[in-house]
Amino acid sequence: MKSLKLVLGPMRPPFLVLAPVCVFLGVSSALWMGGSANIWYIILALVGAVSAHISVNALNEYFDFRSGLDFRTTRTPFSGGSGTLPANPEAARYALLTGLFSAALTALIGLVFLRAKGIGILPLGVLGLLVIFTYTVWINRVPALCLIAPGLGFGVLMVMGTDFVLTGHYSWTSFFASLVPFFLVNNLLLLNQFPDVEADQSVGRRTLPIIAGKPVAAVVYVVFILLTYISIIVGVALKFLPVTALLGLGSALVAIPVAMGVHKNALETIEKLLPLMGKNVVINLLTPTLTGIGLLLGLLV
Repeated sequence: MKSLKLVLGPMRPPFLVLAPVCVFLGVSSALWMGGSANIWYIILALVGAVSAHISVNALNEYFDFRSGLDFRTTRTPFSGGSGTLPANPEAARYALLTGLFSAALTALIGLVFLRAKGIGILPLGVLGLLVIFTYTVWINRVPALCLIAPGLGFGVLMVMGTDFVLTGHYSWTSFFASLVPFFLVNNLLLLNQFPDVEADQSVGRRTLPIIAGKPVAAVVYVVFILLTYISIIVGVALKFLPVTALLGLGSALVAIPVAMGVHKNALETIEKLLPLMGKNVVINLLTPTLTGIGLLLGLLV
């Protein structure tokens, strides 16, 4: 039982729901565009997305443990890692093997789609593997990439990738749909970096809150929230998304107060930020889900 916990811990299971939400948005985009509801492709896309997420999480836990960052971070329910490896150093090899195995599974699924759908899927697959293997050891040291890499992974790669395997081509519909998790997941990681500024800086990371300060990072957070909803509105206005996709705007009832709170409390203590970090997770799950439902409703009108 303990060995199972040591394996599952670095995967961060509570956070893995985000990948299925993004795959759902990609499936909804494809179906609205007339794509095939191929259940096997959908299952493969879901397994590939979740395994990619597991790989990033496990490798992040491994390298943060090796660098000593885990021993300097103030852990919260939303940031600072699972705490599995500092409490059980012998589990480091499990984390590394989990990360490598999950990445290999993702690559294998990518090869299946490459054979089935052609060379067009290759750029997304290559970019995805690059993000998996470089996120902790390199991307976190390049501020611009650190800011947008999470959104690329969950937005462009998962949403557009899922859409591609069901339709066989890229579309403006999948692009505008992908912008929803692109901006939101960037914000998810951005806000989670606020409590870790001192610890991250000590190991050479260069996140936006470190190089520009938390007040500037809070402004970027607000801008990304606005761009999320602008993306939906523009997509509908240009007829790349059905009008029913405006359902995704419903999460603004949560997002706008959170954005105002982040801007107001950027320099406050972790205790002040924790409720906002929790609601930030809700925004990340609710908005793509509502947008996806809106796309499916578009099939009925």
